[in-house]
Amino acid sequence: MICIADSIDESEKCLKIAEKFDQIFCTVGVHPHHAALWDVTNGQGQMAKMLSNRKVVAVGEIGLDYHYMKSPRELQIAAFRAQVEIAKHLGKPAVVHCREAIEDIRAIILEVQPRVVIHCCTDRWEDVEPLVAAGHFLSFTGIATFPSSEEIRRTIRMCPMDQLMIETDSPYLAPIPYRGKRNEPAYVVEVARCIAQEKGMTFEEVDRMTTENTERFFGLPDS
Repeated sequence: MICIADSIDESEKCLKIAEKFDQIFCTVGVHPHHAALWDVTNGQGQMAKMLSNRKVVAVGEIGLDYHYMKSPRELQIAAFRAQVEIAKHLGKPAVVHCREAIEDIRAIILEVQPRVVIHCCTDRWEDVEPLVAAGHFLSFTGIATFPSSEEIRRTIRMCPMDQLMIETDSPYLAPIPYRGKRNEPAYVVEVARCIAQEKGMTFEEVDRMTTENTERFFGLPDS
């Protein structure tokens, strides 16, 4: 299990959780909602210190969010670019949040060339295909199970299986049949079942392959 952070304070909390349990790891990063609080000097120093811990497996959750715009666009871009450059420099992957910002996300990733996974991918295949072609990963949540999510399921069908991961985004985005309830990590099985159906695979195959993908991408020990 990977505990995802969205601020420096939360990164410290996630690391404390990860250090208590062998099978829990974490990320450190500043989400675009908090980009206005990003301090380049202090933020980089704090992140670099935490990223040296073996339980910290990625920079994240970072990215751009042009839907809620809780931070000005230029500050979001500055914080995102700074953090993907840290990830690239330290050889860590990045967990990327993208909401109505795929063009800028794609341009920065292809320029800086870190290793990334597009978290909670909801984009059209045509918009993310250049990232997949460059070797990056897509991760899918319970949204894929919603009746209105045919475009997401098409992206799932098009994504190579060895570049695909699953997640819950707990406590949000509970899949059917739990929609509207608090999401739980255990519900990730419903995302796996959805992918199995879309790919014409067995649940067991999806379970094995997404686990192997996650271990490889984040550099986790074998489960």
